[in-house]
Amino acid sequence: MGGPGDPPEGTPPEGGPVGGEDEYRSVVFDESFVRAARLQEYSARERMSDHAPAVRRRPPLRRGLSRQVLVLVLLIAVAFGTAIYMGVRNPYQTPAVRQPVEPLRMTVIPLAPEGEVPGHADVEYLYAHSPAAQYRVGAKGIPLPASRRTAHFSDSQVVSALTTAKDYIVRSSLDPDVLAGDQVRAVRVLLDTDQLDQFDQSFAHPAADGRHAPTGWLVRFDPAEARLADGRIRVQGSLQAAETDSSTLEVTADHTFVYALRAARAGASKEASLFTVRRELHFRFDRDDLRMHTAQLVVSYVQAGPLSCAEDSTNRLHPLLAGQTAKAGGPAGTDPYATGSATALCGSLATSAQPRV
Repeated sequence: MGGPGDPPEGTPPEGGPVGGEDEYRSVVFDESFVRAARLQEYSARERMSDHAPAVRRRPPLRRGLSRQVLVLVLLIAVAFGTAIYMGVRNPYQTPAVRQPVEPLRMTVIPLAPEGEVPGHADVEYLYAHSPAAQYRVGAKGIPLPASRRTAHFSDSQVVSALTTAKDYIVRSSLDPDVLAGDQVRAVRVLLDTDQLDQFDQSFAHPAADGRHAPTGWLVRFDPAEARLADGRIRVQGSLQAAETDSSTLEVTADHTFVYALRAARAGASKEASLFTVRRELHFRFDRDDLRMHTAQLVVSYVQAGPLSCAEDSTNRLHPLLAGQTAKAGGPAGTDPYATGSATALCGSLATSAQPRV
């Protein structure tokens, strides 16, 4: 019987390869065989619980990179490329320098009646016999138009501009507290912050200079002279939005408001009369205004009557009421050599604009 070092069949015959090297070389020492035959010893816990054999076969090692490594390398490459691209084309571009906000340019033209102001005890009768017979009541007379996006502004931004303009018109023309001259904050909060100084100066020191007339910003009556006879103010007009450049939207508003008024003084006539105000307003919006729900009011053109040209309509409107006539005289002369001075204007209120009573 062969010894421990001999092959299983015993000692090879004389002349044969010693130890069976050639016969077992490809099996015992072949590299792929050795890799395939890698064994790993089970742990003591595994052997105790599963009664498994002492060793288990380990999966052969694979050459090259695994799929997970390839995916990881690919993700890193994509992230690196994206970082380079974003660095070259930075989405957080430096915001453009904001254009200066123009001061409001305003014109307030009183319209004097040709004769006595017509009046009637029934407000509905007055409206029914006036050009405002078909006007809608209150904010319903200021509908928003169908809006479409522009080249540089979305639908929602155009709607925001129109809505802000409408809010300004409603608060400055229909709010009872504003009309009575008691409230200005409701209007002020809708203005661009760069116009607040001009707004405040207008009410602190009214002036007929085309820049600082409170009646250019809003409608308000002298509460000592007139009060609303009916809160259902008649309104008709239009709103239009357009893009002026890549950073600016402009809204043009043209509305006519018809108020029923009575004298505020005790003992005065109880008859009501109609007072008409036409306001043409031009609003401007940049992206800051759209975000903050504010507006730049850049043009205000107002015609109002019946008024007396002899009365100053800069701070408050002093309506001529039922049975009254315009006082003689007119605005003071205008010096064309004085810079910053607005031209004094006064118009005549057509008879056809008055109710037929």
